[in-house]
Amino acid sequence: MGTRRARRYRQHSAADKVAILRQVLLEGQAVSAVCEEHDISPTLFYTWQKQCFENGAAAFAKDDRAEQRDLARTVEALRQRRTQKDRVIAKVTEEFVKTKKELGEL
Repeated sequence: MGTRRARRYRQHSAADKVAILRQVLLEGQAVSAVCEEHDISPTLFYTWQKQCFENGAAAFAKDDRAEQRDLARTVEALRQRRTQKDRVIAKVTEEFVKTKKELGEL
């Protein structure tokens, strides 16, 4: 009867996972060597890699939201300027028509 050794699974933080992925993806180390160093399976490594690429857009979402807020502010400022310009044009046109009437040209 064989003995079965209970395997303890280590919990890896998000920072740990990124550091491990970085060793392979940016530093060019071999997957097998990195997995052995950190006592993880290559399957787990590739699962993390897949999750990283599938959820990578979330890392940039903060930048996107800030950019959208800036664009919204710019649009609102331009709308206010357009409204003010329309008021000025309406006022000048009204005064022009009034002057033309006074001079009998209309």
